[in-house]
Amino acid sequence: MNDAWNMSTPQSVEEVYTELLDRAPENKMEPRLDAVQRAVDILGNPEKSAPVIHITGTNGKTSTARMVESLLLAHDLRVGRYTSPHLEKVTERISLDGRPVADETFVRIYGEIAPYLQLVDTELSEQGEPGLTFFEVLTVLAFAVFADEPVDVMVLEVGIGGSWDATNVADAAVSIVTPVDLDHTEMLGDTLQEIALEKAGIIKPGGFLISAAQDPVVAQILLERAQEIGAQFRFEGVEFGVRGRTIAVGGQIIAVQGLAAEYIDLMLPLFGEHQAENAALAIAAVEALLGGGDKPLNQELLVTGLGAVTSPGRLELARKAPPVLLDAAHNPHGLKASARAVRESFTFAKLNLVVGILREKDVETMLRTLAEEYSEYELELWCSHSRSPRAIAPEELAEIAADMGFDEDMVHAQDRLDDAIASAIQDAADRQEFDGAVLITGSVTVVGEARALLGL
Repeated sequence: MNDAWNMSTPQSVEEVYTELLDRAPENKMEPRLDAVQRAVDILGNPEKSAPVIHITGTNGKTSTARMVESLLLAHDLRVGRYTSPHLEKVTERISLDGRPVADETFVRIYGEIAPYLQLVDTELSEQGEPGLTFFEVLTVLAFAVFADEPVDVMVLEVGIGGSWDATNVADAAVSIVTPVDLDHTEMLGDTLQEIALEKAGIIKPGGFLISAAQDPVVAQILLERAQEIGAQFRFEGVEFGVRGRTIAVGGQIIAVQGLAAEYIDLMLPLFGEHQAENAALAIAAVEALLGGGDKPLNQELLVTGLGAVTSPGRLELARKAPPVLLDAAHNPHGLKASARAVRESFTFAKLNLVVGILREKDVETMLRTLAEEYSEYELELWCSHSRSPRAIAPEELAEIAADMGFDEDMVHAQDRLDDAIASAIQDAADRQEFDGAVLITGSVTVVGEARALLGL
């Protein structure tokens, strides 16, 4: 039996979080569904308490989930959103109507389901298997919260992969697949084909697939999965997509061809082509859920929903003078997308990067990508780290950066993240004519801590 269950019942979010971490590190996943299925069965199947929009892919999942949520809220629906990881507080992962679940609700529901989770832990132990993991328990908790409220729609983001992800005990009415690229290769496989097969697992019989434009190998796998199980399917660039974009103050104005109609003059308060494409995915998914893909959405509600979207830590402008941007890109694909958005949306001559990366990531490729994508700027790099035990030491990161294309004289190792941020901001502020900017990136944990340090 897990030692955590020998503790007294947690009385605060922090105590619940500590108990969850005692089970396994946040990034520890078990390639199984049966344990989570057993847990939700014992609890009366809360995962079936509302229709589900399920989201997988390599990047853009959280932003797309937040857009879907905002569009559904504009239609006066109660929405439960489950995303990961969190930036600052674990309750961010379980949101009700756009806000993190209340601390009291989080702790109360956890206390109510704990005895049932203990039963599952005992059964797993008897079978020689590890107990429920951090992510498995948190997923079950999310389902229980959403059933308790109750919500009208659940929007679920996959943790890793799809087929055996804990969220996949739910049967999605609509499955969204954002662009698929190489990531988490140690768990999902080191080819696009292997990764796509895992992610295709969230498509369910009788459901509706909404896919981003994909590499042909990925698209073929998704198409074959949908056809095999009788799911409808629509692909960006074929049946729907972005028809136009204009840069605007605080974001962009977009036109989107949806499944049932074309929608114009939509203000999206986020930067970058990738966010416009995420918006097209969200619109198509909501069309599929609310009208089977045949009924146009109300333009006024669409404008309201998209206009209210926020995506903290995703190319977020934290300060304007000098510009300080926060971006939780944590793989090469994400870094390239954000770099395109930075070049398109901002004008400055020097860019100060504050970077922290977790050890399990493709560190060398990420640093090389940063050096290449921002080569047009005068670059200076502050290597730092978050409090995560998985973070690479700043000195080691600096050594790698010097080998990946950064000028060694412009690379600094700073042990304290607050000092790194302060130095980068001060240097940018000292530039004449406001041509210096700061970008804090590399991991979600670094961006989360940066948000707190900057008072966001």
